[in-house]
Amino acid sequence: MIQEQTILNVSDNSGAKKVLCIKVLGGSKKKYAFVGDFIKVSIKSINNKSKVKKGDVYKAIVVKTKKRKFRKNENIFINFDINSCVLLNDMNIPIGTRIIGFISKDIKYKGFNKIVSLSNELF
Repeated sequence: MIQEQTILNVSDNSGAKKVLCIKVLGGSKKKYAFVGDFIKVSIKSINNKSKVKKGDVYKAIVVKTKKRKFRKNENIFINFDINSCVLLNDMNIPIGTRIIGFISKDIKYKGFNKIVSLSNELF
């Protein structure tokens, strides 16, 4: 469950380490973002050689959340250790060329095949 002012880790190799959620996209009354939702983020910390600059605002998609979720078709509960996202450009294409670690299968179900193809494994 991601809301405004939540700090997230970045799961791609765009160069950003931590980002701050500015806005949850998807309507004026939407308060929380879950896996597969779009958010606006501001870069808070970066690596030495990065494609992004500190303080820039980007669109991102949430790929992991700490909030426990029940997956009906498999009868299991899913949760991760960290809140994580992938940075996107204006045309909803990932900025990085690799996604590090697991991502949730819900990304595949929502139709983000480009992100699924860049990741190592689904969970």
